[in-house]
Amino acid sequence: MHCPFCAHPETKVIDSRLVADGEQIRRRRECIQCGERYTTFETAELVMPRIIKQDGTREPFNDDKLRSGIQRALEKRPVSVEAIEAAITHIKQTLRATGEREIPSRDLGEWVMRELRSLDEVAFVRFASVYRSFKDLDEFRAEIERMSQTPEARQTPEASDD
Repeated sequence: MHCPFCAHPETKVIDSRLVADGEQIRRRRECIQCGERYTTFETAELVMPRIIKQDGTREPFNDDKLRSGIQRALEKRPVSVEAIEAAITHIKQTLRATGEREIPSRDLGEWVMRELRSLDEVAFVRFASVYRSFKDLDEFRAEIERMSQTPEARQTPEASDD
């Protein structure tokens, strides 16, 4: 790693610690030439599958797009940042666990809705209304009726995996 201060190619690691539940390593480094110290973070680079959109085009999985969609649905809702991050992590683990190189966007959307349903019902309906293109109030009512008929699905997101 090159020193960010003088661009010297050699640095030494002074300290290493696990962070983010063991998914990241924090390293304190010191430049051999100028003596400046700085911190780096190391994470495993895992290849995520490409997303096949409704029109057939393919695009790389976009973590920021997933996060912004979930945050938009949860806007002004009483859900902690930790719960949101846990949901995003669970969705990404599900994506990787498929072992596929490409995943239809419909599958990704269903996983997001499952996570949102377990976090907050209002956010779930918000997301579903856009994702499923609700056209009128009757479609909202039908979705809410479906939710009220299956209360156990609200408590455990895995309940819909059957």
